[in-house]
Amino acid sequence: MLDIKKCSSLEEVREEIDIIDDKLVKLISQRSHLIRQAASFKNSVDEVKEKDRIEFILQKVRHAAIQAEVSPNMISELFTIMIDEMVETEIAEFRNKQAF
Repeated sequence: MLDIKKCSSLEEVREEIDIIDDKLVKLISQRSHLIRQAASFKNSVDEVKEKDRIEFILQKVRHAAIQAEVSPNMISELFTIMIDEMVETEIAEFRNKQAF
């Protein structure tokens, strides 16, 4: 179970949300940097767009969402957006690698 702080005011709730938002941005940034690295290990754009891997990730996060008692549909939509954007970034990195 998650250890959620019991806040005593709306201001405190908002401060806690701001802290979490900052952490989320940093984690997404870390993921994005790893995605860029992944491009160097791939041999084609098809490998970048590996549908089986994307489906695995989406199923994994849906399951994690259910376990965490948060909407699996929302988590799936968020990850779909993030994955789509990161795939485009990875394709650009892959193509840049090919240019050299």
